[in-house]
Amino acid sequence: MEAAVFILSLVDCCALIFLSVYFIITLSDLECDYINARACCSKLNKWVIPEMVSQCLSTMLMLVSMHWFVFLLNLPVAAWNIYRYVKVPMGNMGVFDPTEIHNRGQLKSHMKEAMIKLGYHLLCFFIYLYSMILALIND
Repeated sequence: MEAAVFILSLVDCCALIFLSVYFIITLSDLECDYINARACCSKLNKWVIPEMVSQCLSTMLMLVSMHWFVFLLNLPVAAWNIYRYVKVPMGNMGVFDPTEIHNRGQLKSHMKEAMIKLGYHLLCFFIYLYSMILALIND
């Protein structure tokens, strides 16, 4: 059972790594003017909810399976994703808004956030991989 939890978390983490890389590539395309702000934001906003659900799924898996360290490691990122989604101002297109993405350095902060999430998900990937191997050896 424990190995199945970590295998599912590993697959979930791979999807989150892919999403982080996708966010970085799309934001860098906007930064280099390869795509316009509206196309970039519509592409990214389409993946905000799946990212949030995927992160919350991983967090809930660790809570239910009582892996407290990994749960506490996942909790701040899940809370941040929910907070970011809930705090979208009225009238905005979503978390990524084309009218505001170039103002006040939001593009740089979104890029920095995507890079931090990529590093975080890579760290979690190796933790899940180690835990999965350990669980398979113990079974």
